[in-house]
Amino acid sequence: MPELPTVQALSERVEVLLAGSRLTGCQQIAFSGLKTAMPPPESLVGEVLSGTGRRGKYLLLELTSGARIAIHLSQAGRITFEDPPKTTRPKGGVARFAFEDRPALLLKEFGTERKAGWWVLAPGDDGPLASLGPEPDSHEFAEFIRGGDDGRRLHTMLRDQRTVAGIGRGYADDLLHAARLSPMATLNGLDPAARERLLAAVHDTLEQGLADERTRTGGLPPKLGEFFHIHKHAGEPCPRCGEALQRVSYESHEVVYCPACQTGGKVYADRRMSRLLK
Repeated sequence: MPELPTVQALSERVEVLLAGSRLTGCQQIAFSGLKTAMPPPESLVGEVLSGTGRRGKYLLLELTSGARIAIHLSQAGRITFEDPPKTTRPKGGVARFAFEDRPALLLKEFGTERKAGWWVLAPGDDGPLASLGPEPDSHEFAEFIRGGDDGRRLHTMLRDQRTVAGIGRGYADDLLHAARLSPMATLNGLDPAARERLLAAVHDTLEQGLADERTRTGGLPPKLGEFFHIHKHAGEPCPRCGEALQRVSYESHEVVYCPACQTGGKVYADRRMSRLLK
């Protein structure tokens, strides 16, 4: 799933390409993709894109009236710039946003989940953004880490968008590795030094991720993840110590960690491997 660095860098590229242009069409390709009924998308036609933004994992298209289009890519949603713009309904298409004398913005989805979506938000309406927690670089999040007593596993806590907005499975793996903290540890079990390491790792890992994502051009390719340091690298040597990276598999995702760097040598039971050994 595209996370904060990916969406932030994408937002910047969209702004460079389309800011100041007039919206000439909002084509709803997949019926389930549009998550709002009012205001209707066609009411935005004729407005100028004043800029773009990001909140958590949402890409925001900001219009001169104060209305916004919020786009969530979910697991397999991707953005493509169409130049010249098209009017066809491509396989996996969710929505197309056309702009005067500029490329069109096509929201597509790869795979079968069909969870990517978009919202038309009236001025002052935050829609799905209202339930999001603070941004990772905010004072509010820093206070939570330094003084909180959350008892959930760190990996679970960091992926909860109501706790902190923008971090997913990939950067949760990478930043916990950078902090030398077990994904199974809990915030209420960390001493002050470990909490500071966690905060520093959140900042540094996301900053590096953003720098990497800014090297992209155009939209987003079908497959992402080439910039992760340990996420999806189970079985490979740890980039810090050389120990083989391990994973814990769940139904819909896996957690990757280094036993030597993060868990004091402990290897957690992997239910996927346990099933194979039966």
